[in-house]
Amino acid sequence: MIVVPVKEGENIEKALKKFKRKFEKTGVVKELRARQQFDKPSVINRLKKERAVYVQKLQQVEE
Repeated sequence: MIVVPVKEGENIEKALKKFKRKFEKTGVVKELRARQQFDKPSVINRLKKERAVYVQKLQQVEE
């Protein structure tokens, strides 16, 4: 359960933004979308490798 403490006088928009950020970090929506269709393990592994290569290239560019 996500709890967002709201201080007295705090804008509701700001509290809603905090809630959305916390909800996004839990990964519930991401998992739900992933479960809607079946992906073969080989496809998942290939995508993970492609992402790892992409992230590694980004890190090398920063250096």
